[in-house]
Amino acid sequence: MSARGRGGATLFFGGRGPVILASASPRRVALLRQVGLAFTVVDPGPDRAWPGEAEPRHGVRALALDKARRVAARRRGALVIGADTTVVVRGVRLGKPRDGAEALAMLRRIHGRTHEVWTGIAVVRDGEQRTAAEVTKVQLARLAEADLEEYVRTGEPLDKAGAYGIQGIAAQFVRRIEGDYGNVVGLPLARLRQVLAEFA
Repeated sequence: MSARGRGGATLFFGGRGPVILASASPRRVALLRQVGLAFTVVDPGPDRAWPGEAEPRHGVRALALDKARRVAARRRGALVIGADTTVVVRGVRLGKPRDGAEALAMLRRIHGRTHEVWTGIAVVRDGEQRTAAEVTKVQLARLAEADLEEYVRTGEPLDKAGAYGIQGIAAQFVRRIEGDYGNVVGLPLARLRQVLAEFA
């Protein structure tokens, strides 16, 4: 799977050589296509377990770096981008739900409250690597149980940290956002642009 650069692509990254996104997320692919970056997608494989008792800012960076390293090890000379996202509400970390029941439990926990969305990014090229983390605060409206159940039945929550997609059906539930919108979707473009500049 590949994406072709369009006019203005060098505004985002002016470096040379192949760029690889180490992620199977269609949302991250869409965000990078939006800024015209030419890149190839390589699935890094199954997600690794959260690194022990790591705080969110450190955990997402470690997991993003692990994804980027796994792909970079097989693609010498390529610039590899890895990313990982988690949701934190009242000190509790929420990853991707395993099934509908867990998705519903997550939504019951976060609706009507403000939570944090953390995304870690990592860029690796051969022996060189950089990491960063971005946080955005999101407040969801308080919802009726029937609405939560109906949303879970759509299937949208099942592959998303925190069990909702801000760019999808769940957009109607978002009351307030503080920070980078793209970060909630799965890739903080402004922060990533800064990191990529170190490789240009």
